[in-house]
Amino acid sequence: MARSAHPVAGILGSAILAGLYVRGGIGWVIGFVILVPWLRVLDAKRTLGGILLSSCAMALAFTAAVFAWFGNAIGSYTQIGTAAGVSLLLLAAPLLQPQFLAFALVRHAAVRRYGPVLGACAAAAAWLATEWLTVKLFGHVLSYTLGYGLYPSTLLRQAADVGGAAGLTFMLLLANQGVAAVIANRPKGVRAMIRPLAFAALVPALLAGYGLTTLTAEPATSDSLRIGMVQSNIVDYERQRQEKGAHAVVREVLDTHFAMTYDAVVRQRAHAVLWSETAYPTTFGNPKSDAGAELDREILALVNAAGVPLVFGTYDRDANGEYNAAAFLEPGTGLLGFYRKSSLFPLTEYVPAWLDGPALRRWLPWTGTWQPGAGARVFPLRLADGREIPVLPMICLDDMNTGLAIEGARLGAQVILSMSNDSWFTAAPGMDMHLAAAAFRSIETRLPQFRVTPNGYSAVIDARGSVIASAGKGERALVVDDVPVGAPVPTLMVAWGNWVGPVSIAFLALLGALAAIRALVRHKAEEAPEPLAAITFPVKVAVLPPAARLAAGVLRTFARGSLLWMGAAILFGDTLRGNTLAQIRTFAGLFLVPEIASWCVLHAFAARASMENGKLVLARGVHRLELAVRDIAAIRPWRVPVPCPGATLQLVSGERWRYGLAIAQPAALARALFPAGRASRQAAELTYAKVRAAVRRGRLDHPFAKFVLFPTLLAIPAFRLHQHIAFGSSFGEYDLFGLKAYLIAFSLWWAAWTIGVVLSAAALRAAVEAGTLLAVVLRPVKATEARRWLERFSLAALYIGPPSWLLLHVYGS
Repeated sequence: MARSAHPVAGILGSAILAGLYVRGGIGWVIGFVILVPWLRVLDAKRTLGGILLSSCAMALAFTAAVFAWFGNAIGSYTQIGTAAGVSLLLLAAPLLQPQFLAFALVRHAAVRRYGPVLGACAAAAAWLATEWLTVKLFGHVLSYTLGYGLYPSTLLRQAADVGGAAGLTFMLLLANQGVAAVIANRPKGVRAMIRPLAFAALVPALLAGYGLTTLTAEPATSDSLRIGMVQSNIVDYERQRQEKGAHAVVREVLDTHFAMTYDAVVRQRAHAVLWSETAYPTTFGNPKSDAGAELDREILALVNAAGVPLVFGTYDRDANGEYNAAAFLEPGTGLLGFYRKSSLFPLTEYVPAWLDGPALRRWLPWTGTWQPGAGARVFPLRLADGREIPVLPMICLDDMNTGLAIEGARLGAQVILSMSNDSWFTAAPGMDMHLAAAAFRSIETRLPQFRVTPNGYSAVIDARGSVIASAGKGERALVVDDVPVGAPVPTLMVAWGNWVGPVSIAFLALLGALAAIRALVRHKAEEAPEPLAAITFPVKVAVLPPAARLAAGVLRTFARGSLLWMGAAILFGDTLRGNTLAQIRTFAGLFLVPEIASWCVLHAFAARASMENGKLVLARGVHRLELAVRDIAAIRPWRVPVPCPGATLQLVSGERWRYGLAIAQPAALARALFPAGRASRQAAELTYAKVRAAVRRGRLDHPFAKFVLFPTLLAIPAFRLHQHIAFGSSFGEYDLFGLKAYLIAFSLWWAAWTIGVVLSAAALRAAVEAGTLLAVVLRPVKATEARRWLERFSLAALYIGPPSWLLLHVYGS
């Protein structure tokens, strides 16, 4: 075994890599190895105590390397000093970064029970589930997930519209574990390193492939929005109040913003103007004094004179208290409304009622008094040219809240207006990290973003997350640029929400349930297995090298998974529902293309298996592979039948044969290869494969019957009804527009019904396989009968459900 890293060196190594990673630039490549030194330390640990200790040390080192700037900000804000602020931060590190503990513990247990691949997935899921729960408990402070570090890579970050920054973190965690496994397997030779190396290399390949596809698709937008953002470089209002007085500070702030607003509108031709968070440091529209009322009128007069909308940070208040807010002003109309900041900083901005009180205020006089807003709001930005563009305002920590951006996108927003004040943490890399995180909200929702701060970094961000205009840190600047606006490209994140964390929790719960079930049934006696089906040589197989099986499996898994996603998108979303052309494009791109590609891979390695002189012979044309049956110790079916059912040959030497055999009935192959005594031993290992092969499918289950004839029988009456409603007779479109138009219309109806049948069959197939697996685990003796009934119910649901749905819509309307 390879020599493991020294614990201290390994932890410090990962911490140093983390510190370089979050500083951006070319450092994003470090993300694929950032945890490898620490993982080598974990691999050397054999006790839970050692794992917990190294995890806590890693959490502390990671916090010191990545978030030292936050400790400095704490010390400065609370006036306790930098050293005390950083010390408090480090003391709380295991509480603030508990994902390290969860990851290490789950990895330790899951790899032993489920193997390296499933164990790696479980560990990554534990990391993400913990991050998701931590955000729910403590808010979005320090909610910097590893995926944010991929922001400098324009290509790789595009996958955030599928799983968000959390999805990128999941991929990075898999890659890191793959690299660590490569290093651990070095003493075993090159062959032992190939599989984990392929596993690790698959991650950037998939991300790059998706990013390339996304970047080559041009957004269908024709309109543009041009906003001027005022970066005044006026900060530390409280200190200036003490030196100059409150009125003088407000006067200086407004005069600066007035002048720069005039420049944005008159010289830069901005459609609207955006000021930063709390740029107007008092309540607007609800003045606290006559002087405040006069200042309000000045701002309204500015908007009327400029003739463009103004959005700016201010305060709002009602009977419940004050709010950090954004005000929307329109020329001639005045105040349109307020957005109230939803994600407040704990203690500094907001104190929960259960914690608040006189004692806390005495001990911590710097605690805030703002109240949280009610969530996302979308406002119409009415421009001078008559256009009305729905915009989503976000304030400071709001842009770390993925759910808030998704909620705004679902409400119809076409642009994000982000206002922040990062002046309280100017030390690197805090401001850079905040900008990168904010840009991910645009990638996840495909909404362009205007982001303004008082002293940097103000930026215009397009729907791909690229900064197309910006102002540097610590400078007074007016940032103006155009972005395309219109209906955004639909994303999985908007359709499903921030789904990676909850799915990770469900995945871990499923693994835990399976482990508990296995423990309960482990000592139960099993009845003798049913006779296995016979097999007659020669038989068709596919002889798959590991890379070929991986490629075919990834393609087929993506294709079949896309069917489930597409079904959910049609059921619960509006983008695909009723849009036949969009359904066809999506069906072809996400299912047909990868499914055909997977079939091509299997066909490329197809062969005929036969028995000759005690040898298993695999022949394709003039190419032959021969393997003596006496050298085969066992035939082990693939635990997951991907890309199709198959088996791995375990050799007498203890090694696995380098090729996998894709075959419909691996259990029958075992019976054909071995004498009765050995075959019976093999049968006990083939429970799931045996159950799947034991239930024969009838003619109604043939693909031609299900996916060609059946949709045609459904499309004919539906199309005829459509012709009567739209054109007055069964051949109305033919009479008006000719045969070509008539056939194209029928083809669209047939395609829509075919897609509907395929999606229904995919959902039913998923239910059948899940039910079969559950039956094998719970009641292996009854698993075959359970599979038989599941197949019957599935077939009945497929052939009864769509016609019933059609009848209900015909006679129910």
